Amino acid sequence: MTSTREDVSPIVPEMPAWRITYAEIAALAQVQRPVPTTWSRRHPDFPAPVTHEDGRPLFDARAVVDWLTATGRGNADPRHLRAELAMHTLVAWRTLGVPAGVLVGALTTLICLRQQLDTPVSGQSWDAVLAQAADFDPEDTFLLAELRAVPDPHRAGPALAALADELTEAAYTPAEAFDWVLEARRRLGSYDLAVDEPTPAVVRALAALSGVDTLDEGSVIATPHARSGDLLAALHAQAAEDSGHTYLACDPDPARVRLVRRRMLVRGVNEFDLGVTEGADLPVDDWGYPHLLVCALPYEAAETRSAQVVLERVQALTDYLGNASTAVVLGPADVLVRPLPRHGEADRLRRSFLRQDGLLKAAVSLPDGAFPYRPGYRTAVWVLARTPAEHRTGLVLLSDYSAQPLTDPVLDALAEDIAIWRTSGWRGDRRHEPRHAVIVPAKDLDDRPGAAFTTQHRPTTARYTRSVIERPARISDVEQRLTELYEQARQRADLRATLRVQAVLRPDDQPVRRTTVRRLVAEHRLRRRPGHRIAEEHLSAEGHYTVLTPDEVLGTARRGSRRIDRGVFLTGYEHAQFTEPGDIVVTASPRFGAYVDEAGLSLVAAPARILRVRPDADSPVLPRVLAALLRAAAAEYARTSGAVRASRGIEDLLIPDLSRDEAERFDAVLAELDSRATLLREQSAALDDLVRITAAGIADGTLTLQNLPGTDD
Repeated sequence: MTSTREDVSPIVPEMPAWRITYAEIAALAQVQRPVPTTWSRRHPDFPAPVTHEDGRPLFDARAVVDWLTATGRGNADPRHLRAELAMHTLVAWRTLGVPAGVLVGALTTLICLRQQLDTPVSGQSWDAVLAQAADFDPEDTFLLAELRAVPDPHRAGPALAALADELTEAAYTPAEAFDWVLEARRRLGSYDLAVDEPTPAVVRALAALSGVDTLDEGSVIATPHARSGDLLAALHAQAAEDSGHTYLACDPDPARVRLVRRRMLVRGVNEFDLGVTEGADLPVDDWGYPHLLVCALPYEAAETRSAQVVLERVQALTDYLGNASTAVVLGPADVLVRPLPRHGEADRLRRSFLRQDGLLKAAVSLPDGAFPYRPGYRTAVWVLARTPAEHRTGLVLLSDYSAQPLTDPVLDALAEDIAIWRTSGWRGDRRHEPRHAVIVPAKDLDDRPGAAFTTQHRPTTARYTRSVIERPARISDVEQRLTELYEQARQRADLRATLRVQAVLRPDDQPVRRTTVRRLVAEHRLRRRPGHRIAEEHLSAEGHYTVLTPDEVLGTARRGSRRIDRGVFLTGYEHAQFTEPGDIVVTASPRFGAYVDEAGLSLVAAPARILRVRPDADSPVLPRVLAALLRAAAAEYARTSGAVRASRGIEDLLIPDLSRDEAERFDAVLAELDSRATLLREQSAALDDLVRITAAGIADGTLTLQNLPGTDD
């Protein structure tokens, strides 16, 4: 049957960009990469590939989404799948030559128009859509220009309107659909809207620590340098419902100003509660001065950045603050918290924030990665507040999160510390000690010209954590373990005896027979077992079962340092199998390694796998012997520089097939060597632990050492 034009959805461009790979299916369904391949093998109704490109199967994205929705497989909810489907369509429109800025502008405008109309915008002519936009925006301040910029409007316009409706219906609210489009700006190539925006986690953290949820009803909230409105939208989301706040913003880019207007209107902010202007100045004359100001200073390269200019910008922002008003400013760490030249203009200006009305309340060094497109840009946050003279405490909270990962839990802890610091009246709460922070008199900083605004010592509460209190006992345990190991070595006379392998040259008339792992498996002398894909977040130092990864097999990580909890194992890896005593765990990545698991009851993480000897074979293989021979053979066929893999795989390595007597003699030698090496490894590991624990205590100032015996007092 020939397909007619009416059979094709008007919003789906018939282009190769609409085809997705197995990897993209995994990302869409929020599963690991091998899962879609397994689905295609096990489920006959899984969509068949529509074409192949460079040997890779490509699937129709809509058919895949329909299958995921119908079967309920994967970890993504149907709303996410429908949104991703629409986003793939939007990317396909981008490949048609429609500029990214035009796509984002038109689609966000259509979503905003739908929200204002409270009715779908598709199913009508493009001229009718333009007429409706003109009714809502007669002065063309946020809608009309974006719709008029759509190329070939009578074909592309209705398709984009249908896409806007599909996104809105997939979302809970038009505001969520609007945010989905902005989240896709990087995929669309609209880098001008993404390059200078902080990560979503940092944006949420700034909104959380700002205290916007504690403001009185009808307060004024402002974001200078608004960009695409991420900060302003996050503040609105964090504010109390029906708070009636007024939102102000400014930006030098007129297109961004229009985008911010649409973004706040679609969130339900009334026009008479919204003031967004083009330029560098907030419209405070018309709307009043802000009670809360949150700003991410524009990025400047370190080569051209002037510390004094940056601080003058911060000073200009504080001019907007009245009594009891707060500002949260994100800026370059080298200006806000790092050392400055002593008594220079920038140093004097920075210390003036400590004296002038006690404006500076907190200085926070953030983790790296606050700006995804500026990986080398280190940032810090200042919290400033103008308080009456009688309420000034003269204290500043200095917090250093620069060594912490940029994760939601870390940023949540920071927001909680600042919230408690603020609600305590900038005095501190004895019931709560801030994490990674200290509270110091502002005068101490002012009296040290050029000094960094960072913590110079650990908080006093750090002395009372369990890990610190238990350090002397842990050191004593390690010392006792070392004593036991030394005594064990002293008592074992065989370890003090001279080691003699007694190796001689093999006679010419006794050639050795050779074999391979592949042949040993075919002869039923060996079994192969795969490793398991274990998520990194499920591994920890604590747990019930040892996990052997390639690092443990190669000896770059201590065996037993990675473990998995029994509950996690039983619920997430119920098909995984334990090793048995004598199993040989091998890996070829990043290089060859072989390890004999003498005790068993371990889990093997891919790409490592198991070679299991069969003791019931006619000529059984000895595990220690096989591991040693494989290591020697792999060294001969190691991967050369520039090669993707070794010249021979593990199954094809040629190794001697020793007679029983010769294998047993070699195994006895290996057992002796292993016994000596194991004791030395245990002693080395204990010494490493002793150095690590002691050094950690000395470094953070929680431990001191008494005089050693025989030393002077």
